Amino acid sequence: MSLKRRYFRTDMNLLRNAAIAITLSSAVLAGCQTGEVLNQGYVVDQQTLALAPVGSSREQVLLSLGSPSTTATFDNEVFYYISQKRTRPVAFMKPRLVEQNILAVYFDADGNVGRLANYQLKDGIVFDMISRTTPTGGVELTFLGQLLRGGANPNQLIQNAFGSGPR
Repeated sequence: MSLKRRYFRTDMNLLRNAAIAITLSSAVLAGCQTGEVLNQGYVVDQQTLALAPVGSSREQVLLSLGSPSTTATFDNEVFYYISQKRTRPVAFMKPRLVEQNILAVYFDADGNVGRLANYQLKDGIVFDMISRTTPTGGVELTFLGQLLRGGANPNQLIQNAFGSGPR
């Protein structure tokens, strides 16, 4: 009887440990599958947008929509309000851009709203607001790459790098 009781206890401990392991592993897996949604930027709704119609002044746009995410590069005739939605399935993975909206407010010569445009991710390339760089065509060569290519004068490269050429 005691031998039978010992095997029964061992089986119960094994079942209990298995149940705990299954519960913990399912909780961990459920936590990984929920994912994460990251919203960044200024999300413009229709009620707020109605406060700055075509013909309104620059000050009215600033009061109703707030400061823009960025302005045009060469002049202040365009305000851009940018919002992005990114998702990632697990917290340690890199977020993936799934939605991007850009509200462009174009001003005329008098400083009034000339037109409003709403661009989305499908309308063009992705803005990279973090690095503030624009991808360009062609190849960028390093110092060594320019020397190996033979297209650059080594004396000129040294002069550009150090301020004076060889003596």
